[in-house]
Amino acid sequence: MKILFVHQNMPGQYRELIKWLVDRGEHEIVFLTQRENVKLDGVKTHVYRTHHVPKEDAYGLSKVWEEAAGMGFGAAMAVQEIERKDGFRPDIVIGHVGWGELTFFKQIMPDVPIIGFFEYFYMLHGGPVNFDPEETTSEHTPFLLHARNVVPSLNIQSVDLGHSPTEWQRDTFPKSFHDKIYVCHDGIRTDQLRPDANVSLKLGRLPKPLTRDDEVFTYLARNMERTRGFHQIMRALPKILEARPNARVLMIGGNETSYGRKSEHPGGLRGEMEREVGDRLDWDRVHFLGRVPYNFFKNVVQISRCHIYLTMPFVLSWSLLEAMAMEATIVSSDVAPVREVMTHGKTGLLVDFFDAEQLADQVIEVLSNQHAYAHLGPAAREHVVKNYDFLTKCLPQHIEHINSLVPPEKAIRI
Repeated sequence: MKILFVHQNMPGQYRELIKWLVDRGEHEIVFLTQRENVKLDGVKTHVYRTHHVPKEDAYGLSKVWEEAAGMGFGAAMAVQEIERKDGFRPDIVIGHVGWGELTFFKQIMPDVPIIGFFEYFYMLHGGPVNFDPEETTSEHTPFLLHARNVVPSLNIQSVDLGHSPTEWQRDTFPKSFHDKIYVCHDGIRTDQLRPDANVSLKLGRLPKPLTRDDEVFTYLARNMERTRGFHQIMRALPKILEARPNARVLMIGGNETSYGRKSEHPGGLRGEMEREVGDRLDWDRVHFLGRVPYNFFKNVVQISRCHIYLTMPFVLSWSLLEAMAMEATIVSSDVAPVREVMTHGKTGLLVDFFDAEQLADQVIEVLSNQHAYAHLGPAAREHVVKNYDFLTKCLPQHIEHINSLVPPEKAIRI
């Protein structure tokens, strides 16, 4: 089969699916992206350019659509060029709808089926907006949010089938979308994500590597921002470190803002929180590791006695399910997306997102009484293997939906 993947940040949610397809050796795979210098074995990459970028002072209510239209037209022109030069016309297109890249594909390939990834529909209530009182909105927020949703609202008409990774994410979209969107996670490679009692980790300012004998707790987010609860873990740290004098925290994440408002502090939210709680912290036991390679991330989770995952009601991070697969003892925020995959007291521990004292007390309790919580990690892994494993659970569902849109002779075999 000839498959065209489309995602501005290659490979995006399609990492494992593409690897599996390439390993089969039976399919011609092309990836259309904005990322340059990204190569995947067995995949031919094409970079598209946006056709138009709105001016900085463009009208706010139409700016998102103006940008999406420019990306969509640029992507469509690139696909036409690929067909003209290489003779490649896909049997199916699989891509993310959020940036508008798929918007005009039916205008150039009306007979080619499209599966679109529907990640999130912006809501005035029930998501991160209006969740944290520290993040204020304006009288224009309802109009701006509604205007952002023009892109998925148009793209639900542009695809033959939609896909969302969790029930909560699907349910952010209007009910009129639901019959066209199937729910299945991208998939976790539980065969490659396991606990490791012999793991060790060398950090530059420590004289010897850390092991499971050391009292380590961890926090992880793509960026240290409010949406992922960075301000709350920082407020909890003084109490945790004071109560556990031998503990140290490893924190992974960049210092940018992916979601929500940016901090006005020149050092970002990290700088803002260091100013708020810094004089109460033992900085010798706080390690900011930045963004790290995937294998290093795995070692950090494997060495952790207590892993902290915080989020507002928003898109669920892969890292939570990956940590569960590695049998981490996890303390997480008690919000709907997390409750979909984790049960308090059975596969993890849930705390109030806004209660830094409760967060600190729960982490202290886990560090103080490891054996009392030893059942959580194995139960978490069992849950992920049963419900989110890529090879046994998610892959067959994705292949079934792909095959439903193509002729039988083109079907992918498992």
